[in-house]
Amino acid sequence: MKKPKVLLIGWDAADWKIIWPLVNSGQMPALKGLMSRGVYGNMSTMNPPYSPMLWSSVATGKTPDKHGVLGFIEVNPDGNGIRPVTVNSRKVRALWNIFHNQGLKSNLVGWWPSFPAEPINGVVVSDKFQKVNKDPKKKTSIAKGTIHPAHFTEKIADLRMFPHEVTEAHILPFIPRASEINQEKDASLASFAKLLAENTSVHAAATNLMRTTDWDFMGIYYDLIDHFCHAFMKFHPPKLAAIPENKFQLYKDVIEGAYRYQDMMLERKLELIDEDTTVIVMSDHGYESGHRRILKMPKYPAAPALEHRNFGIFVAAGPKIKKAEKVFGLGLIDVAPTILHMFNLPVGKDMDGKVALEIFEEANKVDYIESWDKIQGDFGEHLNKEDQLLSDEETMKQLIELGYIDKPDDNVEIAVLKTNCDLKHNLARVYLGKKDFEKAKAILLTLVTKEYPVYSESSFKGKNKDVLERQGYKVGDSVIDKIPFYMDLLTIALSEKDYDLGEKYLKVLRRKDKRFEINTSVSEAKILLGQGKVKLALKCLEEARDKNPNSQVWYQIGKAYDRINDLDSAKSAFESAIKFEADSAKSHQALAKVLIELKEYEEAADHALTAIELVRYFPEAHYTLGRALEKMGHLEHAKQAYETAAMLKPKTFHRAESAIENINDVLSEKMSFKDKSSRTYKKDQIVIVSGLPRSGTSLMMQMLNAAGLDILTDKNRSADASNPKGYYEYEPVMSLHKDNTWLAKAKNKSLKVVAPLLKFLNPEFRYKVIFMNRDLTEVVKSQQKMIGKDPETLPTKLLQAYEKHLKQVETWKDKEPGVELIYVNYKDVVDDASSVVDKLESFIGLELDKKSMMGCVDKKLYRNRVSK
Repeated sequence: MKKPKVLLIGWDAADWKIIWPLVNSGQMPALKGLMSRGVYGNMSTMNPPYSPMLWSSVATGKTPDKHGVLGFIEVNPDGNGIRPVTVNSRKVRALWNIFHNQGLKSNLVGWWPSFPAEPINGVVVSDKFQKVNKDPKKKTSIAKGTIHPAHFTEKIADLRMFPHEVTEAHILPFIPRASEINQEKDASLASFAKLLAENTSVHAAATNLMRTTDWDFMGIYYDLIDHFCHAFMKFHPPKLAAIPENKFQLYKDVIEGAYRYQDMMLERKLELIDEDTTVIVMSDHGYESGHRRILKMPKYPAAPALEHRNFGIFVAAGPKIKKAEKVFGLGLIDVAPTILHMFNLPVGKDMDGKVALEIFEEANKVDYIESWDKIQGDFGEHLNKEDQLLSDEETMKQLIELGYIDKPDDNVEIAVLKTNCDLKHNLARVYLGKKDFEKAKAILLTLVTKEYPVYSESSFKGKNKDVLERQGYKVGDSVIDKIPFYMDLLTIALSEKDYDLGEKYLKVLRRKDKRFEINTSVSEAKILLGQGKVKLALKCLEEARDKNPNSQVWYQIGKAYDRINDLDSAKSAFESAIKFEADSAKSHQALAKVLIELKEYEEAADHALTAIELVRYFPEAHYTLGRALEKMGHLEHAKQAYETAAMLKPKTFHRAESAIENINDVLSEKMSFKDKSSRTYKKDQIVIVSGLPRSGTSLMMQMLNAAGLDILTDKNRSADASNPKGYYEYEPVMSLHKDNTWLAKAKNKSLKVVAPLLKFLNPEFRYKVIFMNRDLTEVVKSQQKMIGKDPETLPTKLLQAYEKHLKQVETWKDKEPGVELIYVNYKDVVDDASSVVDKLESFIGLELDKKSMMGCVDKKLYRNRVSK
């Protein structure tokens, strides 16, 4: 058996909304082929959706509070400046460190962050390799630490592509009318050339290493789609009203071109691997491509990330992966544990992610280790993380151009202060995303209570003046704007239902909102709803809807209508929310709850399932699914949904445990059965033995035969392993519903008739019915085993059908004057045959051979017993 081999390809910001039309029209054949022979689905992102943080989570299986990468930039170790984030910010081991320790070879190309290159077993071409100056006159040398081993630098240095090398042939597939661009006024073409050159460099280095080196794991990262989206998504169809027609016509093809180019590069990589390699293509988040695109970004740190969608893509194909199957509920932190599992390595218990067992054809047992970070040994790490103080001018420039960071203040102290505040704020947002509100609050309250320096007149001199004015600052403003901190404190207050505190934070925000264009209508409505002022909340939301209709506003409108029990309006509002944002798990969940109240159970189950497909760890949605399934009568599946909700959030979903108890009671509920008997012999009476299949009717027939009664049977059905002493059946019984004229033959005899056919007995005759009762679970288990199915898998619909039959028997025997009926418990026959035989003799009204009857009972044949 060949050892595992995994190729992990990261397409930053790739989104299914763009991909599906291209795949369906044959414009992304490589990805389509991968999907057809593997699995695909959404990849859930995290908060905040900043790429260096997210890709570090992909590599470690841990959230940013654990791995330590908290933004795009960091403070130099000496505290005297700032720089783009480096690999030294990561506090825990990545996949390639673990593989190094285990004797496996890894190649890494372009991963963000990976500079300075770690000394692992394999080759690292760090994210600094492809960063070059746009100016062809300025040579960009490859800095020390960019590549490991260092001697590979000479081998791949010439593989870098420079912006000035981008030709008409490269440009026209993306921008067919590029010749019409006035480059003196429009710098878009220069930005395009730089981004294309950088990603082509990554591809060249990656394919070179794939061809010329041995490797077990390879990770390749591309920022092509993300950076093209930031630059050109505003021109993507459908045309936004504010975009000039000439600009739209020039750049409308760039985004699809980026996806097609990415697919072409994927195609080449697939040519370089064998069939035993598992390939994963994924993105860290999606990107807004419809009406939610933002043309004017608010002025706060990393504002462009507002256009990042909550779901990226995941595609995997390989020798042990399922084929052409959609998978659900995957998250970024699940990637590293899943890859470790592919290599048969244990997963760290301190990893936040889980192995995505659902992608495999066979789910093998997952092995665990306390923590890979606590093991001593060589993991291919930097021994001295303080010796690399290199600045990275090109990366800083690009982050500024993309809007991820503001241009650093000329005052180093202020630049360091701003960076430290941003990093702390990002950490608070990580805790907020994990719903660890206490830790988030502690950081945010420190940030808002601290006094910061203000900009003086001297701050607005030289180059700094233009930068500060463009960012909206003026003399006297604090160098740290506290609005983002208060926004998160407001979010926490609303989550904790502290509406008075939320109102306080809302007032602070509105007082401070002079430079930021924040919309507080939804927050105000949440506060009003929490205070019971539903009409005021609705008025506020309807005004917000009329100004700027969006998913969040419609969702809150739905919540308000639900609050006043206007279910039809709530349903309509939640449906509108989903039209604006189909991937809103909370909108699907809210709609499912309303649909249950409207008794539209199947549709409710569909929306609850959609919510779960989008977000696996969504206990509320599992609970709602359980309610819908219970209403539909699918009790076993409902029970599973309730159990999942209780497992995910045991403290909150104690109500799920109550629901489980109720279902168990229903499934095991003993019906109230009453005998109807005169205890005297009736002339020409027919003794009927009845019950559900596998309830003990054959045993009872055997006992009556031993008792001395005449038995009406044709012996056509032979004894077998399920009934080693025979079935005692009479074939005409099976057609009783068509013909019951033959029943005269059964006078003064005993006959077996299954429960559903009792109602077809000819009312001309007198009947003594012995009805065999047995625990329904035992009955079904026995049947499942008899027909070769798993006895532990209980078909809920069958259980319910049998319950219905039993109720019908009760009704039938009470309505029929010629029918007497007693219930005999199968368990009693086995455990207390003497008492049962006495009851039978009294009921039939004849003297019976009780000793012979009792001799028929063989306790070894009582199989599938349900313990009590």
